[in-house]
Amino acid sequence: MQNLRNLQGTYCTFESSLLSGVDNPCGSPSTGSISGNGSAASLFDPESPSIDSLEIGNLWHHLRELESVMMEPTSDNFYNENWQQLREMISRRELREVLIACAKAISNDDLLTSGWLISELQHMVSVSGEPIQRLGAYILEGLIARYSSSGISIYRALNCKEPTSSEFLSYMQVLYEVCPYFKFGYMSANGAIAEALKNEDRIHIIDFQIAQGSQWISLIQALAARPGGPPRVRITGIDDSTSEFARGGGLNIVGERLSMLAKACNLPFEFHAAALCCGAEVKVQNLVLKSEEALAVNFPFLLHHIPDESVGPQNHRDTLLRLVKSWSPKVVTLVEYELNTNSAPFYPRFLETLEYYSAIFESINVTLSKDRKERINVEQHCLAKEIVNIIACEGAERVERHELHGKWRSRFTMAGFKPYPLNPLVNATIKNLLQKYSRCYGLEERDGTLYLGWMNRAMVTSCAWQ
Repeated sequence: MQNLRNLQGTYCTFESSLLSGVDNPCGSPSTGSISGNGSAASLFDPESPSIDSLEIGNLWHHLRELESVMMEPTSDNFYNENWQQLREMISRRELREVLIACAKAISNDDLLTSGWLISELQHMVSVSGEPIQRLGAYILEGLIARYSSSGISIYRALNCKEPTSSEFLSYMQVLYEVCPYFKFGYMSANGAIAEALKNEDRIHIIDFQIAQGSQWISLIQALAARPGGPPRVRITGIDDSTSEFARGGGLNIVGERLSMLAKACNLPFEFHAAALCCGAEVKVQNLVLKSEEALAVNFPFLLHHIPDESVGPQNHRDTLLRLVKSWSPKVVTLVEYELNTNSAPFYPRFLETLEYYSAIFESINVTLSKDRKERINVEQHCLAKEIVNIIACEGAERVERHELHGKWRSRFTMAGFKPYPLNPLVNATIKNLLQKYSRCYGLEERDGTLYLGWMNRAMVTSCAWQ
């Protein structure tokens, strides 16, 4: 069976298999394909031109052999009942249950059962179907990657042509508009910062994921209109490679955009670029801290990318929080996804991922119909890689390491922080925002933390610390 695990190492199934027939950006053949109706063709099709025909023929033979064994009675009642249940789930096209069964088989190193289920799942998923079918297509890519022990290769999509920076930026902008998750995070963080610094004349904001800098547009406008005159504002933007790619350039693009806005608003403004690979690399010498400036630090959807003690001997996550605390900030804002994928073993992590992203895809469906082509691009380029990384990768290769808010609260408390109360006016503004999207969204404040939910499932949390 070792040969089965090595089949995919040379090929890019991610993106290429999902986009065949849908403006496939890959120049090389793939191990899977999408049929005309958008469903995935079997990875184990013996006529696939992209994998050695002998290897595929052997694997196909093993799978057909397994099916024949499953149809015959044996002395093992457990396996008889289990296989019968699997066949019934497949015949009823219970996609969620078959995905779970496949993950369970992979978790148990049951290669024959998981291989058979993967071949069946290829006919059940669709990038242009219902939310669970679309999510299933990307989850299946993660399961295939884990099955073949090629998770990081597929995650990086080495043989695939990435979208251009302008295309990727447009996909991110669509996601920003159709889902309130990012707007919720930005609005709540800006409200806490504005409240904490309302009496300060000199302000320094350190943003650990500046991205396009769009979070600060509304805050700059609000500070410029402050009674008694605007303060002097300095923003330090910390970069990452994904944001730089989406912008099509370095941090100077963000600095120029925000500087032009501040000038138009008559706000004294300065932008400082700190181009680092990740927040874990930040040192005090990278920043220009001034005692006369009131400091605010912003962590927007960033800390879950910082490795902690479960990855290696160095706990970069807690070290960074202690470093920030040593700067004596007036306020620190945290916005994070509410799910647990950090240290959980594969199978419970898979179940968590399936539940969480099911809600994400359902919420996208409310504002972006399934037949819209940009929805495929948004889900593939902005969400699919996260899903594959969580399911297929381990160790340092797994960069998507979310934690529940209770764990973040413990980390901030151990670093010496205390909760900073949220502004009720900001909460009311966010509730008005949510009404424009769907009644399925909800907002709740518990113990000084805001929870944005979808259908009673907490999705994103926002809080502030001092």
